[in-house]
Amino acid sequence: MTAHPTGTSLWIRQFHPAPAAATRLICLPHAGGSASYYFPVSKALSPTVDVLAVQYPGRQDRRNEKCIDNIPELADALVPELLPYTDKPVALFGHSMGATLAFEVALRLEQKGVVPVALFASGRRAPSCHRDESVHLRDDDGLIAEVKALAGTDTQLLGDDEILRMVLPAIRSDYKAAETYRYAPGPRLATPIHAHVGDDDPKASVEEARAWGEHTTGGFDLQVHSGGHFYLNDEAPRVIASIRKVLTEQS
Repeated sequence: MTAHPTGTSLWIRQFHPAPAAATRLICLPHAGGSASYYFPVSKALSPTVDVLAVQYPGRQDRRNEKCIDNIPELADALVPELLPYTDKPVALFGHSMGATLAFEVALRLEQKGVVPVALFASGRRAPSCHRDESVHLRDDDGLIAEVKALAGTDTQLLGDDEILRMVLPAIRSDYKAAETYRYAPGPRLATPIHAHVGDDDPKASVEEARAWGEHTTGGFDLQVHSGGHFYLNDEAPRVIASIRKVLTEQS
């Protein structure tokens, strides 16, 4: 069994270490998001599942690092950080941009002989479903308006100039990464995909979420929830229960 460097990676947060768990769940944040978004998920799943939350460069304690505004480059940088944690079965969960990143991470893990037991893709259209979007090119006011419309960040925080200066570069970088991403056709994943989407999500329709099934040979299912892009904030208990059920059956 490979030893993993708990607590030594700038990329990985373990809020509730669960060394006896049979499976690890790697959680990837949305655009502008941070590892702390998944603290409640970690708390809910521990000790059944060992939850790891990824911290991207350019935010919170990594805010002095340069952001990575390209999904494939972000995946290339992240995978070596994750490999030491693959001494037991791993699953991936990503919301919004994080779902696309999870897909690219899964591709790279499979190329290295590590097949995740599940990929949970939340609030994101399938990689092959392209939309022309350019929010990352808007001025600061336009970018803030978009984030507020999606209700993904506390709007009170967006009114604080000091915090704005800290978070806007990361938000813009992540939007650029998500909006400039282009799926490169290739082999389908062997990893089973479980898609989750809100029924009123302006960023991902139910049909665009259903198209995730075209990206795997390992099985697919789709759950449609009530809500918009951040349906997850209200539907978290249902989603977490679904994750627990899938991973318990896998182990």
